[in-house]
Amino acid sequence: MLLAERLIRPAAPSGPLPQGRYSAVMARPDAHPDDYAERVLDIAEAIPPGRVMSYGDIAEYVGEGGPRQVGAVMSRWGGGVPWWRVIRSDGTPPPGHEVRAREQYAAEATPMRPGADRVDMRRARWTGEAHR
Repeated sequence: MLLAERLIRPAAPSGPLPQGRYSAVMARPDAHPDDYAERVLDIAEAIPPGRVMSYGDIAEYVGEGGPRQVGAVMSRWGGGVPWWRVIRSDGTPPPGHEVRAREQYAAEATPMRPGADRVDMRRARWTGEAHR
């Protein structure tokens, strides 16, 4: 196979996207998340409103991978879970989604740092205590 053929992504399916907890926008229509991705999505889905976990928190909770792997899962499959509750360890929302995330934080009364557009991690961090 030529390099150019491998770099071309298949066209997005026409019509509405499939319903479900994950987004298949970046995936092939017949692709499904693996076991690791499912575990990451389970945790993201369990984070209560007004609370957050960092990418690293989720990796530690799952016991596998790291922040980048969790970020890759969320980027590829996280469209159907509360993605705005999975943030950077400094309290900043997912890159490119800041406006929508801040709207969700306001709606859920997520604690924010005074005078900043960041979540107050000390007050908002969820440890998963009720999920285990």
